Amino acid sequence: MAVQIEHLHDALPAGIDALATASRAEGIRNISLLVEQWQSGAQRFDQHNAALFAAFRDGELAGIGGITREDGIDEPAMRVRRFYVLPQFRRSGIATALAKACMAHGLRICPILTCNAQASDAAGVFWEAMGFEAVELPTITHVFRRH
Repeated sequence: MAVQIEHLHDALPAGIDALATASRAEGIRNISLLVEQWQSGAQRFDQHNAALFAAFRDGELAGIGGITREDGIDEPAMRVRRFYVLPQFRRSGIATALAKACMAHGLRICPILTCNAQASDAAGVFWEAMGFEAVELPTITHVFRRH
């Protein structure tokens, strides 16, 4: 039951609609936004060192997450965004593997990562376990600084 992380380039993965439906059911709209922005061409994770990763367990899409340039602070930074793991795959290491892929990509570019973990109470706890610190900025809830 190994986790497979894929760097997506040309298309969203099969199963993305199930992620969008599940996230909406939890009151989280980030995957629906991902699909809408991908289809419109507004955000394809193909500019400014951006990347989009998918996590698979036994060939099934379990989660997705991306990283883009952060424009909300004065220092060079990358932002983890559109991060979501299906409920049945949580607490199995998939989110950690996916987050590590996003973080490794971002940290190759600059020493600061940000995210907005307002989607759920568990999101902030997760990112803090990944080494992020809580902050109070308008659109940023957590920051990771490479030391």
